[in-house]
Amino acid sequence: MSKSKAGKPAGTKPRQRRAAQLPRGPHGGVRLLLVQPIEHLGKQGDVVEVRLGYAVNYLLPQGLATIANDHHRRMVEKHKARLAEIQVVRLAGLRAVAESLGHQSLTIEANANEEGHLYGSVGPVDIANALKRVNVSITPDQVRLQGPLKELGLYSVKIHLGHEIEGELKIWVVPSVGEEQPDDAG
Repeated sequence: MSKSKAGKPAGTKPRQRRAAQLPRGPHGGVRLLLVQPIEHLGKQGDVVEVRLGYAVNYLLPQGLATIANDHHRRMVEKHKARLAEIQVVRLAGLRAVAESLGHQSLTIEANANEEGHLYGSVGPVDIANALKRVNVSITPDQVRLQGPLKELGLYSVKIHLGHEIEGELKIWVVPSVGEEQPDDAG
């Protein structure tokens, strides 16, 4: 292992220097200015305090946050009106998607027994995949279920689109069609 002049391993100094340059908050975390809204953390333009690893490994490399200094705060304030207009357009788009979800119903086929109980269950991944087939792109974590769907029938499922906008979708869980029931006459 190569050593620097100070006798320490060569790779430690830049990381320590980078961590030392980040402004610290009153609780020992790193103070960052959010460039984009992050669920469970804050809105765009908020100054938040997060742990060093979250800041260095996720928020800063992804461009979701920047160092909270006066220059960056002024830049956010300067562009806040333009950002507000973009946000209004984005929210209108999300509301339109929520409205279209309310008018749709999906049919998901699943293996079930004669009483209507599913052999498996229908979960958020299945619902997200069914929506992708009708050109609605959502992630499974946006699907809000009370629990997995384990019986045939009609269900009302909430889809969280962000910014407190939710759509409600009707899901029909029906038995799979490709299988034939065995006849008792033989």
